[in-house]
Amino acid sequence: MTERRWTYLSDMDGVLVREEQLVPRAEEFLAELRRNEIDFLVLTNNSIYTPRDLRARLLRTGLDIPEESIWTSALATARFLDSQRPNGTAFVIGEAGLTTALHEVGYVLTERDPDYVVLGETRTYSFSAITNAIRLIERGAKFIATNPDATGPSVEGSMPATGSVAALIEKATGRSPYYVGKPNPLMMRSALRRLGAHSESTLMIGDRMDTDVHSGIEAGLQTILVLTGISTEESVDRYPYRPTMVLDSVADLIGRTEDPFGQG
Repeated sequence: MTERRWTYLSDMDGVLVREEQLVPRAEEFLAELRRNEIDFLVLTNNSIYTPRDLRARLLRTGLDIPEESIWTSALATARFLDSQRPNGTAFVIGEAGLTTALHEVGYVLTERDPDYVVLGETRTYSFSAITNAIRLIERGAKFIATNPDATGPSVEGSMPATGSVAALIEKATGRSPYYVGKPNPLMMRSALRRLGAHSESTLMIGDRMDTDVHSGIEAGLQTILVLTGISTEESVDRYPYRPTMVLDSVADLIGRTEDPFGQG
């Protein structure tokens, strides 16, 4: 019987880094994946940064991850829109990660009768931009959001993120957005296509039951919850689904990345 060869998808915040600090031995884990020639992508729902930006930020923590191994909700959103309406138009609330991804698939960014209003993260949400988005949706633009995260972390504490601003626009327009990022399994499937991988031989490592594990299960992946981020071992029992495995951290996978579930 041929041994299964795994492909890895891994969340970034709470799994490899936490509050701009490296999770202990995360660099050893990634080095082992490379040494064993195991394909992997690092995923994030954050749409602010381009893969180049994220690579630079991760390098400062001690993680050397190439741009092509980083997959963001902005990239997944651009891929989705390209599949739905190639060379379309969009009014965008977001930053370089999102606008660059849309430009790269041939989208034109405009405020004049766009096909879509696309909402992502930004450090400075503009009341006038939100008002414009509401009016464009009322006039028929379709509403897309990169991810449903209601808050994001900062040094001072929580700050409103895409999901909160999307709720404001939804309340004003009566139109719900289509969320591309986790927990939508579309994020996982787009990552699988990027790698040319199959769901039955791919695992998802995350720190959140409600996004990482949820989307992994719905995409048909094996899932590993690590306890270095949001979810705790006790919180697992509150959900109607379970991860394949719960580990303290990715450090527990070192030495077993080729056979993480002991099936070899």
